[in-house]
Amino acid sequence: MSERNDDIESMAPGHYGVEATGITLAEATMATAWNVQGDPARASFVTGVAQLFGVPLPLLPNMTKRGNEVIAFWLGPRSWLLVESAPVPSALDDFGAKRDALNALGGAVFDVSASRVAYRIRGAQTETVLAKSCPLDFHPGVFPVGGCAQSVSGHINALFYRQDAAPTFVMLVARSFARDVWRGLCRSSAQYGYDVVAPRPIAEAR
Repeated sequence: MSERNDDIESMAPGHYGVEATGITLAEATMATAWNVQGDPARASFVTGVAQLFGVPLPLLPNMTKRGNEVIAFWLGPRSWLLVESAPVPSALDDFGAKRDALNALGGAVFDVSASRVAYRIRGAQTETVLAKSCPLDFHPGVFPVGGCAQSVSGHINALFYRQDAAPTFVMLVARSFARDVWRGLCRSSAQYGYDVVAPRPIAEAR
């Protein structure tokens, strides 16, 4: 067991809180994030997005789809967030050309790479920790693997994504509020004991 650290709001790798470990926390790194908008009833738009970005759009509300390094999040009836883990090889590159191609299909794309930070929360107490500051029901029968939903963490807007059955969740928040969300996660996890580990790409479920 790693040495316990009393600075429970730290982002340095180590063990925090009580001696047990019920949670693992880490930043989930993102290379690129683009917001795609368009009409899913247009087959040419849906097909074109898959060809341009290497990932199909999730057409069911509050679900995701995976490509090799890209995750597509359903945000609304005409809006999706595409997030890429690593810059090379990249499916989200040559923004100007892909924006023009998508415009020709009646859609639009916006580069929002600098707007969000993601944290990964993993372990037996994950659902309990998240529920302390969010009104969503995180039970797997309601929030399945591959599901996503927008809500709040405390007073801060957040996008939640169940990555696997471990359970592992990823939470995406505005960069300007990221430190506040990290503090909240640490305080909620301290009573179960938690490990902070090194950042890993968002597409890696570990």
